[in-house]
Amino acid sequence: MKSEVNAMSKTVSSLEIQEIMDFLPHRYPFLLVDRILEYEENQRIVGIKNVTINEPFFAGHFPGVPIMPGVLILESMAQVGGVLVFKTLPERENKLVFFMGVENARFRKPVVPGDQLRIEMLVTRIRTRMGKLSGKAYVEGQLVAEADIMFSMVDRQRPAGS
Repeated sequence: MKSEVNAMSKTVSSLEIQEIMDFLPHRYPFLLVDRILEYEENQRIVGIKNVTINEPFFAGHFPGVPIMPGVLILESMAQVGGVLVFKTLPERENKLVFFMGVENARFRKPVVPGDQLRIEMLVTRIRTRMGKLSGKAYVEGQLVAEADIMFSMVDRQRPAGS
């Protein structure tokens, strides 16, 4: 584990993919976070999504001109925010964080294979079961997307007999 924690600010320097999978229920092909670079408990998080030509969505969006769909950039932002929320959530294995809404979404520049999204999410409001995050995504220091994302925490429904 490469994580380092500063006890004074509860800042984590990084989380690798195996640790991220401990916090998020998403898996291939829908896990859209590769690394967490910074984490400040209940405040902010910075994550990375490496965009490769091997992403399944590039086959159809768009043939010959691959561009990452904006909705998947938002999903990447939501997943980075999900790590922030799940990291301190009690009994997180029994919970899901649902994407409830998006406000102020703007896409500034196309994201293409070879880009690395640097996603910064800030908590703007968090309550017992709901919250709001404000986020920005950058490629090489240039803003490519931004949005406010609302979420709800719900009990995970387990299949009968499990």
